Amino acid sequence: MTLWRQQIMAANEISIPLKDATLSGELILPPDAAGLVVFAHGSGSSRHSPRNQSVAQTLRRANLGTLLFDLLTGEEERAEMETRHLRFNIPFLAARLAGATRWVLERTAGRRLSVGYFGSSTGAAAALVAAAEPGTIIGAVVSRGGRPDLAGDALTQVTAATLLIVGGSDGPVIPLNQEAYGMLRCEKSLRIVPGASHLFEEPGALEQVSRMAAEWFAGHLR
Repeated sequence: MTLWRQQIMAANEISIPLKDATLSGELILPPDAAGLVVFAHGSGSSRHSPRNQSVAQTLRRANLGTLLFDLLTGEEERAEMETRHLRFNIPFLAARLAGATRWVLERTAGRRLSVGYFGSSTGAAAALVAAAEPGTIIGAVVSRGGRPDLAGDALTQVTAATLLIVGGSDGPVIPLNQEAYGMLRCEKSLRIVPGASHLFEEPGALEQVSRMAAEWFAGHLR
């Protein structure tokens, strides 16, 4: 086992150095992982989000590695709370996501991991924009209560199999997901969880999301 893999198994916390920032993350990569799912959270959230952590646990039980990381530095997050100038800057968030993905793949090159994105809120749009980059190797995308419509014309360039999950009681977001679904030209599915709100806080709702995501990634990350 390499020193890098020993470090991963011993300490999950990592620092991801990019050109414009160093981001904090949590990487858990089982030795026999079938793929790696990179999380892109929405504004006001972080790698410690209980909802994303819960989904990540389910994915790991399905033999998938997970990378949860903060798209913004602490300083940027504090400024964002005052100005809200970054939460809808999808190109900026997508560039951060793509950069973190390249960084972790360079350090796990010997594993030849298939990679997927799990996005929520505006992070879903960032995931789809990053997945639409020319030459991308992203195999699957899952959006949870996301705003895929904010990916705009990039939706027509996505080749990764894409699953959009929306709460049945999340009225304003359902048509936005339907609009985005119509623009996608890849393998795709739109699933609505009955009775679930935007954050899937109802009993059993998040568990349904986690199972759907695990099945989608397991079927498309080979």
